[in-house]
Amino acid sequence: MYRILIADDEPIERKVISKKIQEFFPGQTEVFQAENGREAIEIFEHKDCDIVLIDIEMPGMNGLDAAERIRGMDPDCSIIFLTAFDEFNYAKKAISVKALEYLLKPANEEELTVVLEEAFRIADERKKRKRSEGVEEEKSEREILDGMHSEEIRMNVVAEEIRRYIAGHYKEDLSLQDVAGAMRYSDAYFCKIFKKYFNRSFIVYLNELRIEKAKMMLEDAVRNIKDISSEVGYRDSNYFTKVFKRLTGMTPSDYRVVALQKKQKPSGGEV
Repeated sequence: MYRILIADDEPIERKVISKKIQEFFPGQTEVFQAENGREAIEIFEHKDCDIVLIDIEMPGMNGLDAAERIRGMDPDCSIIFLTAFDEFNYAKKAISVKALEYLLKPANEEELTVVLEEAFRIADERKKRKRSEGVEEEKSEREILDGMHSEEIRMNVVAEEIRRYIAGHYKEDLSLQDVAGAMRYSDAYFCKIFKKYFNRSFIVYLNELRIEKAKMMLEDAVRNIKDISSEVGYRDSNYFTKVFKRLTGMTPSDYRVVALQKKQKPSGGEV
């Protein structure tokens, strides 16, 4: 579970960003909110956040000063500035506190997703490093058992087990925590092995699988697109359309037209 702090003096902006994070990374994050720099520092200190999304212009202590204090408390956390001000001095200060990214409002969904994926990777690496230094001593029984087998066998067995489970439940409101629990793994360990075996995050893999299933269904001209959305696990058809277009470059309707045209096209040449 990645702990994310959103600091912005605009309540609506905080709510929108939080909703986007929960949509793209369901079950993977715990989000905290602050309305100014001082509150951001206090929450960060008490909640030990992995990632900070912070605005610059806020009343009282601004985001730059708050970020500098946060960096002093934790040299490894990922700081992402999200601001409406595209000014060189701000960008220069962002560099000085070793910010991961400097995004302009309104945040592009794809840019936000990509930078958060990178922040998750950094958080995973930090946890791995802490474990190796003896900071985190906990080791699950499954990890010990896996250590008795060769790496190649372990990867094949575990990956196939996860793949079968997701294939049998992708139509449901499935979260990373659901699969981790079914596999008897902790959330953190499941995230680690999933990225290693599948070379992508859980939510990306799940979306790709659902969209592939949807593409096959769309080749049936009589099937309703809204029904297809529900059948592959999306309760919101608008969100389904957004994900489908992001992964294929086309809306479901456009994809259906192209697919049906290909099916109707004669396989042989003209006589």
